[in-house]
Amino acid sequence: MNVGNYKIGLDAGSTTMKFVVLDENNDFVYKSYRRHQADLKRIFEEEMRLINKLFSDSFFTIAITGSAGMGIAERMNIPFVQEIVASVKPIRQKFPQIRTMLDLGGEDAKMVFFAENGRPDIRMNGSCAGGTGAFIDQMASLMNISIEQLGEEAACAEKIYPIASRCGVFAKTDVQNLMARNVAISDIALSTLYAVALQIITSLARGYTIFPPLLCIGGPLTFIPALRQQFVKIFNIPNDQLILPDNSEYFPAFGAALHAENQNLMLTAGQIIRRYSQSRHAAETSMPPLFENKNMYKTWKQTRNMRPIPQNKIKPYSRTRGFIGIDSGSTTTKIVVINEHCDLVYRYYALNEGNSLKKTVEGLQDFYQNLQEKRAMMQILSSAVTGYGEDLIRSALWIDFGIVETMAHLAGAQYIDPQVSFILDIGGQDMKSIFVDKGIISNIELNEACSSGCGSFLQNFASTMNLTLDSFTQKACLARRPCNLGSRCTVFMNSKVKQALREGAGIDDIAGGLAYSVIKNCLFKVLKINSLDSLGEHIVVQGGTFRNDAVYRALELLSGKTIFSTDNPELMGAFGAAIHARKQWQEGRATGNFAGEISLKNSLNVRQSELQCKGCANRCSVVRFKFANGNICYAGNKCEKMFAGFVHEQQKGFNAFDRKFING
Repeated sequence: MNVGNYKIGLDAGSTTMKFVVLDENNDFVYKSYRRHQADLKRIFEEEMRLINKLFSDSFFTIAITGSAGMGIAERMNIPFVQEIVASVKPIRQKFPQIRTMLDLGGEDAKMVFFAENGRPDIRMNGSCAGGTGAFIDQMASLMNISIEQLGEEAACAEKIYPIASRCGVFAKTDVQNLMARNVAISDIALSTLYAVALQIITSLARGYTIFPPLLCIGGPLTFIPALRQQFVKIFNIPNDQLILPDNSEYFPAFGAALHAENQNLMLTAGQIIRRYSQSRHAAETSMPPLFENKNMYKTWKQTRNMRPIPQNKIKPYSRTRGFIGIDSGSTTTKIVVINEHCDLVYRYYALNEGNSLKKTVEGLQDFYQNLQEKRAMMQILSSAVTGYGEDLIRSALWIDFGIVETMAHLAGAQYIDPQVSFILDIGGQDMKSIFVDKGIISNIELNEACSSGCGSFLQNFASTMNLTLDSFTQKACLARRPCNLGSRCTVFMNSKVKQALREGAGIDDIAGGLAYSVIKNCLFKVLKINSLDSLGEHIVVQGGTFRNDAVYRALELLSGKTIFSTDNPELMGAFGAAIHARKQWQEGRATGNFAGEISLKNSLNVRQSELQCKGCANRCSVVRFKFANGNICYAGNKCEKMFAGFVHEQQKGFNAFDRKFING
């Protein structure tokens, strides 16, 4: 037990809360660094109770900083200090020789240039969180490794590949492309950190000369040495000119505690806890609850328009014929096998984990294993593949047909509702909306530069709040006052969520608001729909995101329409591909290339080499895959001028403008 007078500094950031306690000599006597998963109230009270236990009968001055700290400070009537001001204070005291400060946080990045005589020049990221801790978190999650592993992998990398860091959506596309090309994880990790460093320099330095020594603070720079090394290389400065001070992750909290010593307010830890618990939360703008109560939610689940796909499981010793459909998506692999009557006899759904071909082979091997266990046989009459990995899977396994995603989803939707007028498919990173007129596609809208209305958007926020998607859904469906978060990109949504947290919104209300925002993004931000009548009366939803009851219900409430779905919405792309394969066989166009289980043998034995396309000045880096079956596939080309994806069928591309001008 320590008795005396102390100073508390709290840095409530976008993803973490940092507490420091200083003694009369401004030495650290307590520090804590915790991810809050959006539950700031619980973390604050737990930490203050621990401080109360360690420093019983002591008095404290206290000041708060951080992006989520202003609301806490205002409600408690406790001093707030802007985080850059807080960070600069200990630097002025302990590191007067520093010319440049670099601070990376969860969603913000800051650079401060200290002039020899004059005020510091302060730069902060504004509208984009590219190049921050949250960005690195997302890339590590995509590679299925921890932050620590990402740093370790980067330390032993050999090559840097171009990755767009200005937006998480574009970066995910680049990373997935590299993973699909079987680029070493170590090289992808290093490329990610290099992209972060470039983003910081281009967005913050903006031509300003970087004078060493450079002081680094903040969690990412503290815990990822390989990230610091990228700045050393880019700035071309000696290693000893990049300084990582002790307690570098606590500097804003450290500065807040130093700021607190100038305050006259002295409180016990118990009084601080009571101030927080008794503080009033500002009333936030809210949306109508998705469901009034649990009974209404239960009744809705039992009565909604769910049209199941007929199932007919493989029977022991049976002899049947069927069709395979594969949807090789950006984050998941889906496989379905149907019989001649379109009954579902097998389904497979798995995360790609960076290798879509491997997951496809595993799924098909599982199917044939099921046949063997039941001593059954199935003759595969035709097969088709759709999705991001179409060319790769088709080449490796000799799949009969490739089909464009929109056509596959149309085929699946028309099987469920032949009169479908509008199809909305929301996947992990992409969104497809298909307008149908008399059975023919009349218009297609895709998300091009934003994934805020997609499944990964909700997955990221659920992870941030330390919730599984099931828990997230339950909380959202039963929220009493879902926050009105609007339709925003992920970066701005993070800011909106932080504002809601400052106003005292609960996790359930934020979850409900995010479910609403997915549909708002879709209808009003991406599709820019002026009249909901254009959707027609036969709306079919697809994609794994519509497994989420909250998103499904939000679409019903916002559109005022009757919505139809299936019991397997995430499989509809693969189901549509299987229907396409069946149709091609019925019309006599099946090739019979897919040889069943034999096609899987040695399919993962791939020889790859890197080429440089010389078709234009871009000089794209193209990877050539040669499979054991003799097929060749090219990946990484930005066009088909020199290389086609599935070389046995497609021809080299042509310049459509030239053809247009030649034909008049």
